[in-house]
Amino acid sequence: MRQRPVVVGLGEILWDVFPDGARFGGAPTNFACSSAGIGREASDVYMVSAVGTDELGDKAIDALVEHGVHVDAVTRNSRPTGKVHVKLDKSGHASYEFEADAAWDRLQWSNHLEQLAKRTDIVCFGTLGQRSETSLAAVRRFVTSTPSNALRILDINIRRPFIQDEVIVDSLKLANVLKLNDEELPELKRLFQLTGSPLSMLHQLLDRFSFQIVALTRGSNGAILVRGNEVSEEPGVHVDLVDTVGAGDAFTAVLAIGVHQGRDLQWINHKACEVAAFVCSQSGATPKIPDRLLLSPKNSPPMS
Repeated sequence: MRQRPVVVGLGEILWDVFPDGARFGGAPTNFACSSAGIGREASDVYMVSAVGTDELGDKAIDALVEHGVHVDAVTRNSRPTGKVHVKLDKSGHASYEFEADAAWDRLQWSNHLEQLAKRTDIVCFGTLGQRSETSLAAVRRFVTSTPSNALRILDINIRRPFIQDEVIVDSLKLANVLKLNDEELPELKRLFQLTGSPLSMLHQLLDRFSFQIVALTRGSNGAILVRGNEVSEEPGVHVDLVDTVGAGDAFTAVLAIGVHQGRDLQWINHKACEVAAFVCSQSGATPKIPDRLLLSPKNSPPMS
């Protein structure tokens, strides 16, 4: 593998519309921005998606560039740039209402995407980005076109009403790393008749799909990582909560780069929980990551 891995966020680009205004977002977009932010000297990050030819599309491109993400695989079409209306409860937790038939639903396969896929070391994709037949075909072709040793990370990202069992199952078969949260685990429990404790269910998923690693984020209760017989359980990091938007995506970014670098499982989990907690302490999904939380390049001493 190259010293600087090629990291790809694959799927939806959208704007989170809060009561006080619109903020840049989308799970794979947040992942890409966070990957570029935490690994400024450790990775080359690309976004694969589509935006409209509207003002929000212009702003989306500008925001990606500002975060250090390559945008040559972001296409533009006649549909509006994606939007999701976000509501926050009293504890800062978010619920989402997605607008239909957005630009990212029209993501088309191309020779350019094929060439990028062939040199990708890490790709993160979700189930929401496959809600249309067009984008589903492009997402799956990209993932299957990556090298056999690439990390193919599925961030299950279940968003009602876009829950299709077939899409979930097929995506699980494509991935070799799974990240989910404690609200999504019950959906997989239902699908696969998982039993026992959350840790037991993670082991069952690991065995069933031969994942390299499974990650369960639990909000303020931290996270569990499972790799083979190795388990890391990390408690939550206390912060003054502003909102949780983007925290899981930041966790996934640390997980992705840390696994690619061959870091210790407990180190990855601790660092990922720290970064996710910091995001929760800030407004918006992709705040600038402070220097103390950055990931050093491969073969450099791990940062404390």
